[in-house]
Amino acid sequence: MIVITGAAGFIGSALAARLNEVRFFDLVLVDDFSREDKALNYAGLIHAHRVERTDFAPWLEVHQAQVQFVFHLGARTDTTELDQAIFDELNLRYSQTVWKQCVKHGLPLVYASSAATYGAGEHGYHDSHDIVPELKPLNPYGESKNDFDQWALSEDAAGRAPYFWAGLKFFNVFGPNEYHKGRMASVVLHTFRQVNETGGMRLFRSHRPDYKDGGQTRDFVYVKDLTEVCLFLMHHRKGASNGLYNLGTGEARTFLDLALATFHAMGKEPNIGFIDTPEDIRDTYQYFTEADMNKLRSIGYERPFLSLEDAIENYVQEYLMPGAYWSAPEAQS
Repeated sequence: MIVITGAAGFIGSALAARLNEVRFFDLVLVDDFSREDKALNYAGLIHAHRVERTDFAPWLEVHQAQVQFVFHLGARTDTTELDQAIFDELNLRYSQTVWKQCVKHGLPLVYASSAATYGAGEHGYHDSHDIVPELKPLNPYGESKNDFDQWALSEDAAGRAPYFWAGLKFFNVFGPNEYHKGRMASVVLHTFRQVNETGGMRLFRSHRPDYKDGGQTRDFVYVKDLTEVCLFLMHHRKGASNGLYNLGTGEARTFLDLALATFHAMGKEPNIGFIDTPEDIRDTYQYFTEADMNKLRSIGYERPFLSLEDAIENYVQEYLMPGAYWSAPEAQS
């Protein structure tokens, strides 16, 4: 069995759908399944067990002999949340419990870290372990992810780590099954919705003189590319080094590029304006991110990442326009 925590969420349900596509059906979906707005993310997934997040630790103690791999993708991902206690509980202590169980039972582990750990990018975007203690995330979410990365590295150094583990620093992920994310959804989804509702899109204005409006730049990665990396690590873990890995495309693009590509995919003429960046996120807003992908490439991952334009075209035309979810092939037929 393959365990996926966060399976009701965006990336977790997308990974489960991809595993279904390649004929892995013995999945264990772990999450808080009480949110109705997430139900369609997993409604069509083929799986063996559905386990509530709070029941997972005792469940794994009983069923660990049948588990082959653990993807720990469950986390509190709201970058505007300021309550450190929430992140300490869900992103730090819960992740430590999952880690310790994987050590105890000899299970390989891939977990979700984040590019938010890099803060304003003072130290660059290199997934070197050496810079982890020096990183200064801009919000409690990023701090919680970096705190766990530091803890994982210290456990590894002390010989208390899964025999294989990888922490994936996700950059700006977008794609199907993010419909429930509200304010935290990708700008692709916000653009699609705004264009349908108003005929135009309003991007955040730049509040720095060195960036033009719409020129804020991020490494946008399609969730389908992300799942391919997860499958690669599952199949090639014997040839991979334990540790942290960036997961972006390695090519930064502007928000203006993203909005224009969305208009094009929708078959509409661009109509783009600008609004002030909300004050509650203005001081912690990243103006540039770009993943250094050399480490992942060095362990043999050769698959190219989709261009921003091709990824947005697939997302818009195959999912957003028909209102579809990424689900098991049998559920789509």
